[in-house]
Amino acid sequence: MPITHERGYLIPAIGDDYVRCAEHLRASILAWHPDAHITILTEEQLPYGNQGGFANDWQCHWASPYRQTIKLEADMFCAGPIDHWWTLFEHRDVVISTGARDYYNRPAESRFYRKIFDNNNLPDVYNAITYWRVSKTATEFFQLVRAIFTHWDQYRTVLKFPDDEATTDVVYAIAAVIIGPEQVTLPAGFSPQIVHMKRHVIKTQSDNWTKELVWEHTKPGLRINTVAQSGLVHYQVKDWL
Repeated sequence: MPITHERGYLIPAIGDDYVRCAEHLRASILAWHPDAHITILTEEQLPYGNQGGFANDWQCHWASPYRQTIKLEADMFCAGPIDHWWTLFEHRDVVISTGARDYYNRPAESRFYRKIFDNNNLPDVYNAITYWRVSKTATEFFQLVRAIFTHWDQYRTVLKFPDDEATTDVVYAIAAVIIGPEQVTLPAGFSPQIVHMKRHVIKTQSDNWTKELVWEHTKPGLRINTVAQSGLVHYQVKDWL
């Protein structure tokens, strides 16, 4: 896709639920940054057609109209300013976020969802926030991502306890190992992290945190159990909106 702007946010949204989430994410970003450039990438805009599920991810690199892109997962809410990330990222070719937080802004302790990473000594990456600039490294990275998705049956044979289907975080982690984690992640403590609203991270009794915790929009912010949130909240319960 031709470059139209220097910087912008790209939100993949394949399927009606994700389009709706992406529209809300765009609105929440614009509430803090009215001049931000934001593209919602729908199925019709995929340059190589719908590859099915997570396997569409690699196309984001070729679909972005920006010289510098921050790709965001659709089911997130922007609870505070994030434009300082550009300064953090701009001297790197690729940055994948690492680690996650709970809604008290504490590092996520549970490894329930990260067993495959721990068992295989993979970097603890979260593709929910991924930056790249037009560069050789970025092209190499996403070519690897494409190859791993395409040949998952071969790549999974080198993993302990692999998933039957490739997931984006695991694929990114394998690609990061091949290229070198130091090339595509920031040192510990410097990378922005999502607030991960999954049961074992936030220690709720059920998967639907909205039924147990008190939350309120503060226009444009968000409080959960009276705690003001910052950055991006990965709410993951699609009907919360």
